[in-house]
Amino acid sequence: MALTEFKIAPGLDKQNTSVGANARWVDSDNVRFRYGLPEKVGGWRSPTTDTIVGMSRKLFPFADLLGNKYIAIGTDKFLLLYFEGQYYDITPLDTDRTQLLTAEITTTIGSNSVTITLPLEHGAQPGDIVYFTNVLLIPPATGYSSSDFDNKSFQVISVPTAFSLTINLPTNASGAVTNDPVSMDTQFYEVVGPKTQTYGYGWGTDTWGADGWGDASSSTEVILEPGLWSFDNYGEVLVATINNSKTFTWDPSAINPFTIRASTTTTNFETNSNPTASRFTLVSPTTRHLIHFGTETTIGTSTSQDDMLIRFSNQENINEYTILAVNTAGSQRLQDGTKIMGAVKSKENILVWTDTALYTMRQVGPPFVFGFEQVGTNCGLVGQNAVIEMDGVAYWMSQKGFFLFDGTVKSMSCMVQDYVFDDLDITKGQQVMAGLNKLYNEVIWYYPTNNSEYNDRYVTYNYSESSGVPGGVWYVGGEARSSWIDANLYKNPFGTKFNSTGTGSFPTIIGETGLGQSVFFEHELGNNQVNADGSITAINSYIQSFDFDLDVQGNGEFFLAMRRFVPDFKELTGDAKVTLNIKQYPSQTGTVTALSPFTITSSTTKIDTRARGRFINLKIENDGVNQSWRYGTFRLDLQPDGRR
Repeated sequence: MALTEFKIAPGLDKQNTSVGANARWVDSDNVRFRYGLPEKVGGWRSPTTDTIVGMSRKLFPFADLLGNKYIAIGTDKFLLLYFEGQYYDITPLDTDRTQLLTAEITTTIGSNSVTITLPLEHGAQPGDIVYFTNVLLIPPATGYSSSDFDNKSFQVISVPTAFSLTINLPTNASGAVTNDPVSMDTQFYEVVGPKTQTYGYGWGTDTWGADGWGDASSSTEVILEPGLWSFDNYGEVLVATINNSKTFTWDPSAINPFTIRASTTTTNFETNSNPTASRFTLVSPTTRHLIHFGTETTIGTSTSQDDMLIRFSNQENINEYTILAVNTAGSQRLQDGTKIMGAVKSKENILVWTDTALYTMRQVGPPFVFGFEQVGTNCGLVGQNAVIEMDGVAYWMSQKGFFLFDGTVKSMSCMVQDYVFDDLDITKGQQVMAGLNKLYNEVIWYYPTNNSEYNDRYVTYNYSESSGVPGGVWYVGGEARSSWIDANLYKNPFGTKFNSTGTGSFPTIIGETGLGQSVFFEHELGNNQVNADGSITAINSYIQSFDFDLDVQGNGEFFLAMRRFVPDFKELTGDAKVTLNIKQYPSQTGTVTALSPFTITSSTTKIDTRARGRFINLKIENDGVNQSWRYGTFRLDLQPDGRR
């Protein structure tokens, strides 16, 4: 018989059954669509041999006045810089908890656990990072010397009392001492927050009397947000804010800038008067106000934080917030919602989301400076980083759907919506990360499912391919990232992949345990994953079609026999595997694979096979190193074969 061509439209359809998704693809991983055809995504490689300690949550590219390019990396523990193939630790220190000169040390023979007792309460928790300097007089009986502690960072392992903490050293103590005095300065890294968004338990998180007298709450509606950062640049100065905490700056023009940590003051500005508790910040693009979202009603009093209050500095002075007739500092409280969730710059507007609504914030000049208008309801943002803007259009994930704003709020038709939101862990919405890949016209959301603590899946919307395609061109996969930036200052996009069981190498944290590892990758390079140690991992990719009728009449009445098929790849490097899954009925779970999978190379002209059934779906996959593909068409040689 003549060959029959089966045409499949771009994008996935997971809203229908595998038969009902007529002429659509139904599943994929590490696949994108370009000019209507599916292809394997580009590869990624680590640009450095170091990996990052902890969970990276935010990336931000910026440049100094000399043209040097940097990427700020905000993790659940650190603020790092990537510059010319190396990382630098500029994490701010909590100056409010610094204790100078005196401490006591306790060791046990044959144990690497060391207890440091301080003269004042330290406020540390297990997992915090402590930093020792100016260390002297370590008792020789311990087997340790000052160099084992001096200018080194340690993870706090436990907190026996409000005055003491334990750390682990690389070697065991050779002798025991108890509360021997030592001379050291003790400093703590600023606390960013937990790796994941969780429910909070303990006193004050439930109603009075819900549990036994004196017992901490065993149930709660309180959600503890993960450690998040917001970044922007004020000229060449990096402005970094910890979610629900302080704002810091780092100046690349300082002498030996990589030896200077980010701080709440810089030499370029007046005495610091920034709020000490804000959800996030950004710098207005034309007026250069530093805007604090969800901030304090009384500056410097963190307990006065109002999640719906916006406060902005005087123009060209990011440390002046006192509202005067002679300046442009000001504030505004939004009405619709319970907390401000996120904001992006979009041409002449700043778009501001609460958990229920969308507002525009636009410069209107004195005396009001900024004007606010509510432009959307029931369209709140699921997480601080769940929105991306492209050429005046904002795309975001809400609690139950996808939206865009191009002057008007619009609900996006999505053919994978149930697949995403039925399995999205909505209690971890602050972990959702939206990314842009302009090279391929993609908006990507990385998100955690109900079975994962961390981001383990992604959904992509291709805004260029979607015109004329019912429901738009969407595709999904499981190669998740915890942070992402598009190609901007740098040639290619960058992203970070988290490994909860790995151990990062930068920064050096002695006694580190359980913090996990983030690997920094440059994307759209080659066909493989090239790891920090230089090893190569194949990128597994596949796409699977709907169940189409072998009966060309489309009624599924007759069995048909398939004698051969003709594969057609637009591009093929190495080989690809093609699997034909045969079904007798749409609901059939077991399938006949028709002698599949078949290995296809660039020289393959046809594949002879014997298959019999009513329905068939096509799966194309690639699991080898240095392999890539771009699919074309699919033709079958069919003939009738009876009703049974």
